[in-house]
Amino acid sequence: MSYTKDDITRIAQEQNVRFIRLQFTDLLGTIKNVEIPVSQLEKALDNKMMFDGSSIEGYVRIEESDMYLYPDLSTWVVFPWVTQDRVARLICDIYMPDGTPFAGDPRGILKRALKEAEEMGFTAMNVGPEPEFFLFKTNEKGEPTTELNDQGGYFDLAPMDLGENCRREIVLTLEEMGFEIEASHHEVAPGQHEIDFKYADAIKAADQIQTFKLVVKTVARQHGLHATFMPKPLFGVNGSGMHCHQSLFRGSENAFYDESDALGLSATARQYMAGVLRHARAMAAITNPTVNSYKRLVPGYEAPCYVAWSASNRSPMIRIPASRGLSTRVEVRNPDPAANPYLALAVMLKAGLDGIKNKYPLPAPTDRNIYVMTDEERLDEGIPSLPEDLREALTELLRSEIVTEALGDHALAHFYELKEIEWDMYKTQVHEWERDQYLTLY
Repeated sequence: MSYTKDDITRIAQEQNVRFIRLQFTDLLGTIKNVEIPVSQLEKALDNKMMFDGSSIEGYVRIEESDMYLYPDLSTWVVFPWVTQDRVARLICDIYMPDGTPFAGDPRGILKRALKEAEEMGFTAMNVGPEPEFFLFKTNEKGEPTTELNDQGGYFDLAPMDLGENCRREIVLTLEEMGFEIEASHHEVAPGQHEIDFKYADAIKAADQIQTFKLVVKTVARQHGLHATFMPKPLFGVNGSGMHCHQSLFRGSENAFYDESDALGLSATARQYMAGVLRHARAMAAITNPTVNSYKRLVPGYEAPCYVAWSASNRSPMIRIPASRGLSTRVEVRNPDPAANPYLALAVMLKAGLDGIKNKYPLPAPTDRNIYVMTDEERLDEGIPSLPEDLREALTELLRSEIVTEALGDHALAHFYELKEIEWDMYKTQVHEWERDQYLTLY
């Protein structure tokens, strides 16, 4: 919705709002906020709220710490789970004291990529995300365990799907907050769930992903459960993905649709896909940003680990859903919900635009099940694999001029440093698997 400052002030008074969370996202995709009493609302709406950026991952050094929060008025919402002394939120862009946008703000990075698309004649990037999650039981202290709350499977319902009531309340809460929910269901793995909401322009879609995560975790906690968007919390079952359906528009026209094409795909759509495929390995550090992400990207668990596309086959990285006309879109299936959504959408858009600019040819579709192909067959078909681990992904990231340009020097340097630390901590840790295998053997 579109709100004015007066609208927000009036609603806050009418609904007895006492506190406002000024939210933003750090480089790793974690939601942060500065909470202010309603008495400071006018100051916040005038872009005068300052915070210490040196304490936020990937922001600035202590000697240049002052930063400003500029609220996006369209993101105003009152949280429905607090009935007294209500709390509202505004999602903010980050600015420097001189009034310039902060180069390391993930939301600003996505806006830069969208500006490039606009300069190429595209008026919107529409995105329909599908973030999956697991529900685990908590212990008597309220801490998460690894005990699942159900043993349901794909599309199961109660009594097998014991997360049904929690999931239903999540849906109702999201609808109260302005989401248009299209479907909700149990996913393939026990304890795994998916709630699909309607596509939106890229900035709103990324905002919604962050809000979605907050709502899911909040409602789950009220049910004595812990919700996690960890890509692969359990061995031997499917991990959680965040498929991203995307399309570009010129005004009211879907630039990906061409009714004269056999598949209904325009040259723009094909070039966009070619760009995404070309830069897929370099984007992986952003779309699949954790050590754990690569435990999901293995054959046999419905997660794409091969860089290919198809109009029907679900084993490649990109699939083309059947809808055409205004609904023509590409579904990029490798991102996971640990990704910072602003950065993930920015690098995918930038890669697609590179394909359009340079008119990259789209490889032939792969309609076979790639999981059963041999290494030689994949090599003959020209089908590369996504990186096997975070270390390989970081190496590929630095090799790509397009992806590094999308992030910008500030975000790239800080992101890379944080992920190098993560990898080093992982590779030097002694894991339970190693003790199980070697403690008595040697």
